[in-house]
Amino acid sequence: MRPSSWLLALVAIVSASPGRAAAQLVLSANDAKAVIVDGVQTILVSPPSDTLSAIDLGGDTPRVIAEIPVPTSVTGPPSSVAVAPDGGIALVTAAQRIDPANPRATIAYDAVSVIDLRAEPPRVVATVHAGAGASGVSINPAGTLALVANRVAGTVSVFTISGSALTPAGTVDFGAPDSGPSHVAFTPDGKTALVTRSHDSRISVLAVDGTSVTYTQHDLIAGFRPYQIEVAPSGEVAITGTIGAGATGSADVLGVIDLRAEPARGVDQVTVGQTAEGIGISPDGRFVAVTVMNGSNQPAASPFFNDHGLLRIFALRGLRLTPLTEVRIGRWCQGIAWTPDSDTVMAGCMVDRQIHVFAFDGQRLTETTTIALPGGSAALAMTGP
Repeated sequence: MRPSSWLLALVAIVSASPGRAAAQLVLSANDAKAVIVDGVQTILVSPPSDTLSAIDLGGDTPRVIAEIPVPTSVTGPPSSVAVAPDGGIALVTAAQRIDPANPRATIAYDAVSVIDLRAEPPRVVATVHAGAGASGVSINPAGTLALVANRVAGTVSVFTISGSALTPAGTVDFGAPDSGPSHVAFTPDGKTALVTRSHDSRISVLAVDGTSVTYTQHDLIAGFRPYQIEVAPSGEVAITGTIGAGATGSADVLGVIDLRAEPARGVDQVTVGQTAEGIGISPDGRFVAVTVMNGSNQPAASPFFNDHGLLRIFALRGLRLTPLTEVRIGRWCQGIAWTPDSDTVMAGCMVDRQIHVFAFDGQRLTETTTIALPGGSAALAMTGP
């Protein structure tokens, strides 16, 4: 996106209830307690609070409008933030917190914070509890249901949404406590959800009927240790990124899932490099972006170490992914967010403590700016058009 087109492409949306118009925002969940020290994830002593940065993209340059203290964690896929379709609230999960008995260690956590994005400034209005290791969170297209993948508990928590109120509505138990549910994604009709299980390399299919969410007992395979997952706007295909091989210096993949088939199944895999951390399908459904760790989280002496990560773009045509372009980004990079016009893509990085913003013309990526953050960017999300 050219700098002069920020205002035209990123229009304001208006609240359905009284209050200010909500600007187009990118949200970054920032983990301030975790750092990488020569390839080892390390917890700082007496760190500042984790935060959610709310960044207005509606002017000539991005502008941070709020830094909201909220617990979060880089542990788990970079999908710990979800935004309601109307832009009114955001949900932020926290898979870990500092151990009260040992300030240099973390323990599993279950918090889900509710942020009112229409407040001035945006603020936390409620905290609910999911299961241990609450990680990837998604809201259905109707804005009435939220699902949270609990990596430690081996379950998915179900919440109903009414305004800014979340109410527990059940738990999906796979009968596999060590399966590591990592992220969950709804199909566009809201009737199905897909759950990645990183510890046993399965993707489970859930049936959604109103507020009832049940495990269909159908699992599919789309790569070794699937992590983040997204469903294309067409509802015909889903893409998952895997993290199983990168720690050994080997190549991970993007897995392609055919949702038109009965039953749904994995149909293709495309190599991306060491650790496909975060993925994002462009709103027009034509491209898939992936942050590749590329060994940037390894010890400097490791033969697998690189001093940068990669942002790679693939063209998505039907059920096929084709490599298109890539650029270097920072180290230990996580989440991805696309603007609604699909001509700007952002990648958040932990070591840099910033968001890298790139213009995308359908063929090439050009970095336009960076956004400084008070902690490492562990996840990104964008409010809707």
